[in-house]
Amino acid sequence: MRLITYAQGPGTLPRLAVRVGHRVLDVESGSRVDGEPLPSTMKGLLREGRGAISRVQALAKAAQTTAGRFAGAMLEEKAIRFLPPIADTANLRSAGVNHRARFEELKDRGLVGEMPAQLSGFEKADLALLGHNARVAKPVTIARLDYEPELVFVVGRRGQRLGDDIEAVDYIAGVTLLVDFVDRDSQKGATDSGAPYWQAKHAPGFAVMGPEMVTLDEVEDLDDLWMTCSVNGEERLRVNTADQLWHIEEMLASFSQAGALEPGDMIATGVPGGTALGGGAKDLYLKVGDVVECALEGLTTLRATIVAA
Repeated sequence: MRLITYAQGPGTLPRLAVRVGHRVLDVESGSRVDGEPLPSTMKGLLREGRGAISRVQALAKAAQTTAGRFAGAMLEEKAIRFLPPIADTANLRSAGVNHRARFEELKDRGLVGEMPAQLSGFEKADLALLGHNARVAKPVTIARLDYEPELVFVVGRRGQRLGDDIEAVDYIAGVTLLVDFVDRDSQKGATDSGAPYWQAKHAPGFAVMGPEMVTLDEVEDLDDLWMTCSVNGEERLRVNTADQLWHIEEMLASFSQAGALEPGDMIATGVPGGTALGGGAKDLYLKVGDVVECALEGLTTLRATIVAA
């Protein structure tokens, strides 16, 4: 199932929808057709638990078979503006160096020393999150604008001081994508490489998230997901979750030690190798007009266009 947060026009509140073929069904409005209304936001739905998510699945199935009954709640995709599935970046945490290729890139450029012995991480509370198909403004003062894609797991169940023996499927509701746009000219140091969790805080910036949250019923294996990133159709990176140094169970266990993980919290799994910084060539950095696409292979694709500020 694909869950979307959207708006229809300027000044309208974010709403939760579920993808039904090439259209989307407003969850709260659609649920009123057959019973009690479901929450109108992603976080609200996740707080309701798995029973509410199962109701949305049943609602989407019913809308496919008897679409006419839900006509008043159905929207064409071109009529909506995609928002980040969850826009609260105060609850977005990212793993530090968590891909071998990323470590090698940073080491070659003298930005890290030895392979990290423990998981590190960062808060990304200062990011300004945009949705799918966003137009990302690039000031003329930024010469080296880089892309940092990450796979994001969305927490669906509260957890605190979790152990290493947990099953991720018990705590994760779904997956989505994040592309962080980084000004390498002003960035100081290797922000994803050093300190234990909570000792470093991510610099403010812009990121695009989405286009949707894919629930786990569509994901066969969390440790065998392919993520790609391309610029103007040219593939820049391709990575599998099997290549991570620390997997989602270890991230859940580690991050939950500092405070409870709540439904709607997000864990980004770290930047893979293949960024412009890692490539070391000036022409790899983003220019006005570039289209960046990040994909979870076989599941979903996130897109952003770089425009002049």
